[in-house]
Amino acid sequence: MKKLPRVLIVEDESAIAELVAVNLRHNGFQPIWAEDGESAQRELDAVLPDVILLDWMLPGQSGLQLARKWRADPRTKPIPILMLTARGDEPDKVAGLDAGADDYITKPFSTQELLARIRAVLRRRAPEQVSDSVSIGELTLDAATYRVSFQGQPLKVGPTEFKLLHFLMKHSERVHSRAQLLDKVWGDHVFIEERTVDVHVKRLREALGTASSMIETVRGAGYRLTAQPPALMQA
Repeated sequence: MKKLPRVLIVEDESAIAELVAVNLRHNGFQPIWAEDGESAQRELDAVLPDVILLDWMLPGQSGLQLARKWRADPRTKPIPILMLTARGDEPDKVAGLDAGADDYITKPFSTQELLARIRAVLRRRAPEQVSDSVSIGELTLDAATYRVSFQGQPLKVGPTEFKLLHFLMKHSERVHSRAQLLDKVWGDHVFIEERTVDVHVKRLREALGTASSMIETVRGAGYRLTAQPPALMQA
């Protein structure tokens, strides 16, 4: 029997959680409900889900705090997180993405959109099982071991940033628009805003540290990874 994708719903409003769970069950998913961070952690400790639907406003720890916590834990770090919230302003969306969310869904939302976004993050997750390695200058990425290093020193890179870096390194010296990156890295750009790319590029640069200048912003065009960033050429 085919294993159904497990979806952990972290939502304190039972009516919303039940509505989401019913729709997930009817569309081939296995929903698990947790009403707060503590019960969600118990579920994660028992069995890892394939996707987490995380409400922002929760009793105790907020969804933002939980996203940061789970992104910092190597065991839960790879799990896609979709933030569900009534907070729809751009600063809130950026805060959610910065905390580690892979996508951000504003309430009220249609169940069809939610299902489409869940399928999209699951599709994005699957292609990165490519077991190859690539080196640009002193920057090296090994997809088989999920490791990134610069000048021989290991770097900590988040799951989405890893995919983004992998694509940029495989297609170095080319300029890629935000729309192209959403299509190639995220796998489906219908429901995701281009602003998402900027947030993840910012996080990737922070993770790369001294190698961050290898990712160039080409004004009006997009982003490019180059083996000879200006900082190194001037050295």
